[in-house]
Amino acid sequence: MRTSTRRSHRLMALAAVAALTTGVLAGCSSDSDGTSSNASDSGKGKTTLTVGTFGVFGYKQAGLYDEYMKLHPNITIKEDVTTRTDVYWPKVLTRLQAGAGTDDIQAIEVGNITEAVQTQAAKFVDLGKDVDKSQWLPWKNAQATTKDGKQIGLGTDTGPMAICYRKDLFQKAGLPTDRTQLANLWKGDWSKYVNVGKDYMKKAPKGTKFVDSASSVYNAAIGGESQRYYDKDGNVIWDKSTGVKAAWNAAMAVATSNMSAKLKQFDPTWDQGFANASFATVACPAWMMGYIQEKSGTAGSGKWDVAAAPTAANWGGSFLGVPTASKHQADAIALAKWLTAPEQQEKVFAKQASFPSTPAAYPNLKPAAATTAYFSNAPITQIFSDSAKTIPVQTFGIKDQPIGTAITDVGILQVEQKGKTPAQGWSAATKEIKDVLGQ
Repeated sequence: MRTSTRRSHRLMALAAVAALTTGVLAGCSSDSDGTSSNASDSGKGKTTLTVGTFGVFGYKQAGLYDEYMKLHPNITIKEDVTTRTDVYWPKVLTRLQAGAGTDDIQAIEVGNITEAVQTQAAKFVDLGKDVDKSQWLPWKNAQATTKDGKQIGLGTDTGPMAICYRKDLFQKAGLPTDRTQLANLWKGDWSKYVNVGKDYMKKAPKGTKFVDSASSVYNAAIGGESQRYYDKDGNVIWDKSTGVKAAWNAAMAVATSNMSAKLKQFDPTWDQGFANASFATVACPAWMMGYIQEKSGTAGSGKWDVAAAPTAANWGGSFLGVPTASKHQADAIALAKWLTAPEQQEKVFAKQASFPSTPAAYPNLKPAAATTAYFSNAPITQIFSDSAKTIPVQTFGIKDQPIGTAITDVGILQVEQKGKTPAQGWSAATKEIKDVLGQ
């Protein structure tokens, strides 16, 4: 999902700005197929609302757009998907600052929400005025709320953590396949998970590795740490953070071994890794399950299973915001409220197990029979609920996402893919982070 060097970050940013110029000047947004969609469909007497997302949100897959359009015949919905978040958010920022070219609804990833709240709040509509805020987890609302009480986003999913694994590959490697037994093997410590990986590699099926990437392990481990990149006062502490140190050490144990497939997450090669069953485990927040089903295809059904992660953790989760630049604010607000309501979050969970941010949905969560069967009838709701209940409170900062990206896509990749030492990887990440922070 991200680039691996400072130069490629800058080249992509320049390319994004150049590509955006036409769209911004034209006052329209780009659909995922590269075509442009005007703000309204006047010839048909309908209003076209564009929903800007990244990755797989599940609204289209769960049939929510079609359902909403049947309920509101005057509305047409078009989803504008950008696969890579490191491309998506800079694109949104450019359009917000230009005051044109935004989608009517813009998704905001949790790693970007602090930046949006602190620097872009004036560019978003206050969505907290006309909703019952008690529908959402209090900490989820707080993440999207300014100091003066303006709420710029409504919570979509959260990202409680598990480990998704190929039980067929575990069996061939002579390891246990029972999810409870595996969870107990690595419970409480990511180093225990690494030890299971060492055992896997002793008899690994030909062409397979234990885990997709060291960055995957880092993201999962940091998601369970209360201390990340910022302290509660907004001070940058990434280089002193005990949480970062623990997650980095776990990632280095993977990166310096033979157990990683060395794939960059969300790149085409990673997608192909799912299809080819080239790795046996992946750190698996709830939203990842839909991605696994999509990329592994029917061949993976019944071969994937789910076990509790070494530690309770959160990775991901998003919000829906309505830019003030939207020409159809009232319609966009109504759609954003509807998409994030408990009833709709239940439907998305049923389709692809994206875990809701609305507690009212929890008693009614029922994964689709196809999803349950795909993951070997694992008790998905229980596993993710248990994780969600014990996730530590975490502090996010304005540069949270680029700091994390520098560690994974520069520091860790230097070690994992270029053979650098952990010290050299840390040094490269440090240089990149200082650049990001303007130090």
